[in-house]
Amino acid sequence: MGVAEPIKVIQDTVGSKGDPDVLDYIVRSLEDGDFDYGEEGQEAYDAFGEMLVSAGCLPDDKAALEVCRRLAKMLGNPVRSGPKDAFRALIGGPVHMDSMGKVQLHFSEAHSVGHMIQTPIGGPDVADNIPGASEKDLKKMQARAEKEEKSQRAALAAHQARAAKASAGSRPVIVRNAGGGGSKDLQLENFSVSNGGAELIEDASLSLAHGRRYGLVGRNGTGKTTLLRAMASHQIKGIPETCQILHVEQEVVGDDTTVMDSVLACDVERLELLKEEAALVAVCGKAGKEQTDAAAAAADKPPAANGPASKAAAAKGDNAASTEARAAARLTQVYKRLQEIDADGAQARAAIILSGLSFDSDMQARSTKTFSGGWRMRVALARALFVQPDLLLLDEPTNHLDLHAVLWLEDYLCRWPNTLLVVSHARDFLNVVATDVLHLHSRKLTCYKGNFDVFERTAAERLKNARKHVESQKQQREHMQAFIDKFRFNAKRASLVQSRIKALERMADVEEVEEDPEYVFRFPEPDPVSPPILGFNDVDFNYPKGPTLFRDLNFGLDMESRLAIVGPNGIGKSTLLGLINGGLEATKGTITRNPRVRLATFSQHHVEGMDLALTPLQYMLKVFPGTNSQEMRSHLGSFGVSGSLALQPMYSLSGGQKSRVAFAKVTFSKPHILLLDEPSNHLDLDAVRALIQGLNTFQGGVLMVSHDQHLIESTVNELWVVEGGRVNPFHGTFSEYKKGLRNASRGISM
Repeated sequence: MGVAEPIKVIQDTVGSKGDPDVLDYIVRSLEDGDFDYGEEGQEAYDAFGEMLVSAGCLPDDKAALEVCRRLAKMLGNPVRSGPKDAFRALIGGPVHMDSMGKVQLHFSEAHSVGHMIQTPIGGPDVADNIPGASEKDLKKMQARAEKEEKSQRAALAAHQARAAKASAGSRPVIVRNAGGGGSKDLQLENFSVSNGGAELIEDASLSLAHGRRYGLVGRNGTGKTTLLRAMASHQIKGIPETCQILHVEQEVVGDDTTVMDSVLACDVERLELLKEEAALVAVCGKAGKEQTDAAAAAADKPPAANGPASKAAAAKGDNAASTEARAAARLTQVYKRLQEIDADGAQARAAIILSGLSFDSDMQARSTKTFSGGWRMRVALARALFVQPDLLLLDEPTNHLDLHAVLWLEDYLCRWPNTLLVVSHARDFLNVVATDVLHLHSRKLTCYKGNFDVFERTAAERLKNARKHVESQKQQREHMQAFIDKFRFNAKRASLVQSRIKALERMADVEEVEEDPEYVFRFPEPDPVSPPILGFNDVDFNYPKGPTLFRDLNFGLDMESRLAIVGPNGIGKSTLLGLINGGLEATKGTITRNPRVRLATFSQHHVEGMDLALTPLQYMLKVFPGTNSQEMRSHLGSFGVSGSLALQPMYSLSGGQKSRVAFAKVTFSKPHILLLDEPSNHLDLDAVRALIQGLNTFQGGVLMVSHDQHLIESTVNELWVVEGGRVNPFHGTFSEYKKGLRNASRGISM
């Protein structure tokens, strides 16, 4: 018996009339290995038969009983008498509703990580919305929900353990002063990359020329980060063992090591040589002293004295001289090697990199444990730049940087001597840094010469030509087929018909152009509200026992506000957002807010508050209890979280997909003002484009903290600069502001 047969019973009988919540509940009921179908399906009917009828899924009790009988006949006895594994295989795939309302099952490998779709739990609020649900039904649903949530949390723990193990097994971050031999070009042929059993890249080829800088682009979830991890761990055939690859993915551990020492520690050879130098100097000093003492002792004796004591002193002096000679010879070699690797200049090189990433001299001397995760990520980036591996892999390096550091990094990478592969959502960054663009699409990699703008034009032209080719062949086929159909039985045209038939057979099939669906960000429209909206009047702020961060702030926000706040990290931009949304109170002055106005804040650290064991749908229903699951699915779909994506555990989602869930969360209340802290971080380029379109159609006010030039120039009409404890308008464009910073940054560039 095929595993699809029981599901086909439901499909054939319920069809498009199936209520999603009812069908989800039924599948969860059947998933219980101890479920008793009863004689002729009577127990199954008692469990959910009346529910199917009252929900309008089936016309009457007779039809419901027939469905239960058929299920009992196929599943009842095997489940009770044999192992549960067969039934688990049948129902282990999760359930979601397609556009026609039919049940579809998605089967995953037993240990599929990142692609296992979970049945939505939803909690009691979903159960309350199921028509005809009895108290007994609700208790069963709650028990199964708790059981499945426990299973999901176990899956999350296993996922985190695997990630930690993979990280622990990664290659050390060290300077290799003597490079590997052979060509540093990489030729990777016919490789595939999978994650949790799902093929992300199939039969791909990749050529990376030494010294080129490649931008890797593609939609969230297509496998960009997975590809970088596979390359960093040398899992792809064709990567020589002598090729040093460094993937900057995790922040450094916060401990007592200073920032400077953390960077210098990467140069293991330098540290070992310095230790050996100190030891050799000590040996030479000790041997020299012993030799001097022996000579002095011999001088104190009369010349005629040639006894054992004199011989011992002489031997000791000879040994000391021999030891000193060997140590001195080795010390000469050590000094030569230290000079070859420019050991004296290491600290200066590290300081240049750290300064460029906004670490001043005091910060460089502080221990890493005193910094936030974002700053420790900068330390990890500094270590990678200091190491200068053969192939440097960067995944969204600008996410943790302010504009000052981004501009410095652009300049630094443009002079990068080795090969670079960088994933980034920032088109301006890619335009400056990338010499080539790799496009990951439809599980294939395509290389384009030039920066991102060139790629975008070339890819659009290729897509246009592919469409034309497909359409042209389609018209040719239709024309020839029409001729064949018209004259198939015409003897005079028989030869012509045969030639057309042969031509059709010879015509190669052209694959349909596979295009990504359009991303959509639909922000809900807020209800009307009369001004004033929000105003700051002579506001000062400081944290307890801290210095004054802001002084004499005077400004207002309304429904037409379109503002971007810029300034270096640590200047107080996030603090300002906290004052605006009420998370912080003014030390002095007044902040007036219209009580009817709803403000929503999107934080760049949104993932920290998410329960990653849950699916997006489960998470949203938990945050907003009492909401109908269909309403929540629709709202998630407004930000591209639809279909199976809404039913995957969130730990399996990419950073950009989690961001879209966060957007859905903060906008569910239909806010009047959006406060966005680095909203484009983690989003792919198509999603950033959708975000721009969504913000431009949003009927409320927008205030964002961002260094994304394309996002700012496409959505806002005012620029505010935070500096010197004040918020001042910048009278010019973002490009002009950026140009001024770039000119200033040249003073600390390499």
